[in-house]
Order: sequence, then structure tokens, then C-alpha cells
Amino acid sequence: MENILKELKFDEKGLITAVVQDSATKEVLMVAYMTAETLKMTLDTKKATFFSRSRNKVWVKGETSGNYLDVEGVKVDCDGDCLVVFAHPNGPACHTNNRSCFYRSIKDGELVTDTRQGGTSDILMREQAVIIDRKKNPEDDSYTNYLFNKGEDKILKKVGEEAAEVVIAGKNRDKDEIKYETADLLYHLSVMLVDNDMTWDDIFEEMENRA
Repeated sequence: MENILKELKFDEKGLITAVVQDSATKEVLMVAYMTAETLKMTLDTKKATFFSRSRNKVWVKGETSGNYLDVEGVKVDCDGDCLVVFAHPNGPACHTNNRSCFYRSIKDGELVTDTRQGGTSDILMREQAVIIDRKKNPEDDSYTNYLFNKGEDKILKKVGEEAAEVVIAGKNRDKDEIKYETADLLYHLSVMLVDNDMTWDDIFEEMENRA
């Protein structure tokens, strides 16, 4: 660990910037600061731990709210003066109760609150992040947990049924029907992937290899 710390460039106050991304969706959740001590704590405990400049103390994200960030990996930039922390959020990352601290955009010279955080490009990952959470933290009235409880035969049967519905919708050339049935298929494919300990990243990697 000491060799790694020597490669990092902490500022005059012993701090380094840490950008936190959702490990599933890659959405930027927050930006904070770490010291050598809190980086070690983060890697040891797998709980994102920072140094609060305003309170001048070590800060375990979620110690008050319960919205911990379960760390899955840390990357270092080329200059060694910034970290990217990949984590699974157990609730909103922002103290405003928004999913991300970056919930506002500049539009036409005004600061506008986003009505839908995360955008559309990562919707598969965001949906799958919920599915993964349901598997880890089951809910009684969850359809996703119903599928997991029924097992792989039920999940695969639903994938087959939804694929057939997409074929029918395409044959009918009904755009609304195609959208609806394709969304159903992608959801059930997400469940099937999670049931096999896979994510859409595995599929995207295969697609990149083919490209």
C-alpha cells in the first residue's frame, strides 16, 4: 500500500479528489476528498470513506443516513492526482435525497433540476442495478423477486414468451407495440443475466470484441 501512496499526488493539505461512480450504471454520484488514511480505510472496509473539509474529520459515507457506498474498485488517473471510486449505492448519494449530487443542469442560462436522473443511454444499467439490489435485498411484493424465487425455468420461459411477443409486434409493424414488448424482453433478459451472475457489461464487452 505504501508504494501505491507514493504514486499519488495529495495536495498541500494531504487531500486527493475522489469521483464516485455507480459501479453498475457508471453514473457520477458525487465528488469528495480522501486522505491517505481514508483511502486505506476505503480499501480495507469496502465502504467509501472520505475526509470532510467542513467538519475537519474522517467521514464514512452513510454513517448517519445508512446510505453507504459499497466500494467495488478504485482507479487512478494518469497524473495520480484524482481517483475514481466505483461503488454500489445503498440509497441516495446526495444529502438532498437525490440519487446523485449532480441532479441539476444548466439550460438557457438557468439552473434546472433534472426530472429524470441518469438520462436514457444508461437505462439498461440502471434497471439492472435495481434487479441486482432486489436479488441482494428481496422485497415481498417484488415481481423481480417472484421470478428469482421461481427459478431459472420460469425466468427462461418468460424470456422466450417476451421474444415471441417482440416477433409478433414486429410482424404487425406497430411501433407502440414494438416499444412495449421490446422493453419487456430487455427487462426479462436483465433478470436472466443477473440470475447467471452477469450484467449488461458482459454483453457490451462481447459486442465491442465483435466490432
